[in-house]
Amino acid sequence: MRGEHAAYACGATLGFLGDLLAADPRRGHPVAAFGRAAGAVEHRLWRDHRGYGAAHTALCAGGAAAAAALLHRAVRHRPGARVALTAATVWAVLGGTSLGREARAVGGALAAGDLDVARERLPHLCGRDPQALDGPQMARAVVESVAENTSDAVVGALVWGALGGVPGMVAFRAVNTLDAMVGHRSRRYRRFGWASARLDDVVGWPGSRLTAALTVLAGPDRRGALRAWRADGSAHPSPNAGPVEASFAGALGVRLGGTLAYGGRVEHRPVLNGGARPPGVSDIDRAVRLSRRVGALALATTVAGRLAVGAARRTAVAARSTGAGSRQTRRTR
Repeated sequence: MRGEHAAYACGATLGFLGDLLAADPRRGHPVAAFGRAAGAVEHRLWRDHRGYGAAHTALCAGGAAAAAALLHRAVRHRPGARVALTAATVWAVLGGTSLGREARAVGGALAAGDLDVARERLPHLCGRDPQALDGPQMARAVVESVAENTSDAVVGALVWGALGGVPGMVAFRAVNTLDAMVGHRSRRYRRFGWASARLDDVVGWPGSRLTAALTVLAGPDRRGALRAWRADGSAHPSPNAGPVEASFAGALGVRLGGTLAYGGRVEHRPVLNGGARPPGVSDIDRAVRLSRRVGALALATTVAGRLAVGAARRTAVAARSTGAGSRQTRRTR
């Protein structure tokens, strides 16, 4: 047990550093391969029915988690292989560096006044209609996407790694990917994507709350982050995006939320941190730096938590063994 927790801590750290040094490749990424497989399953299973959508979610997410569990079981007696598998999985499921790269690409185009390039790059971050957005609206979209994806692409994965190891991380990323593919409220996916969306809400809950808490801790305005989280976090239609976006808004001193065009429809979302100014181009880089600090703190928190649980279990086992030994000694006297 002790070796298992140490192997996870070492592997998670190496995988996190790997994401910092080598962002997601343009081609051949494992998550993209999962997306193609899930799309093929959807092609065969799709019906305008929640039951078929639930089967799609169970088959895709469950299959990915089962494959990861088999890999983890195969290396359980080989410490070096456990570290390597954990590192590779953490690198594959994290997307913090790619998130920052894409956000700064849009920010750079906006700073240069090239709205066409900014609109071309924005879909790499979010599903909003870029043609309906001007420069300030795109800056807001980028900051909101950085906030939400800090939870989805970094912190949430690390939380489930600490809780469930390699299978936990893979299951989380699979569910999150399915939600991005079929979990939105379009005519095609309103019923079929229901199960993926609801499951994503469940698995994303702990990561989003840890993200909001770490944003309060790491942000330039701690009081503002905490105040906005408390006041506006529950107003967002997403139970997990709300706390994260609100805390980012408060930490950065900007106003998020409002009207947006998404998936061919217009939504009017509540304003977060309403008394602040709207975000500008310079806030994109500030949001990326905050996201990186939150990610590093999440790694430290989850690794420390897993090591602490392992130490507590060892202490409990030792105490039971000592107690059993004492009782045996008394019986032999």
